[in-house]
Amino acid sequence: MTYEDSEKLKALYRLYEQPMYRIAYAVLHDSGLAEDAVSDSFVRIIPKLHKFADPSDNRTRAYIVRTIKSAAISIYRKNKKRVEREINIDDDTVQFHDPAQDVESYVLDKRSRSEDILGSIGDTDRKILLLRCRDELSWREVSEKMSITEANARKRFERARKRIIKMKGEIPDEK
Repeated sequence: MTYEDSEKLKALYRLYEQPMYRIAYAVLHDSGLAEDAVSDSFVRIIPKLHKFADPSDNRTRAYIVRTIKSAAISIYRKNKKRVEREINIDDDTVQFHDPAQDVESYVLDKRSRSEDILGSIGDTDRKILLLRCRDELSWREVSEKMSITEANARKRFERARKRIIKMKGEIPDEK
């Protein structure tokens, strides 16, 4: 790159970097991706520097606008394809483990034994389990009904869940 080209590049950067960023951000709605689009555009512009007579010329401005739009749209399409691939995963393919399901399935599906197990748990913990699993209340609703904090409700639920699983025989005694 000649000295003249490097001076043109500096002038183009001073004049157009912010407008290019704004155009890219309008397309991408992400500051990091907009910055990438500006960088990609300048990489595309460098080989064409010899064609620009004046950085503030209308033809130069039009070329800069076309280049940044093209770069931003290209990045948008790449990310859209990546997001579509990530989103199109079947729910059956990835199953998330919900601790509440352990308790819910055990407590609700096996009612005969569940009465014995629930009887061995304290009243507060039993109420928390029933509110969360049977009544399907949110943690906030459980904490409000029990007049305790959400963190306390979660912790008591988790401890009760572990006791139930232990009674069920799935976890050996911890020492």
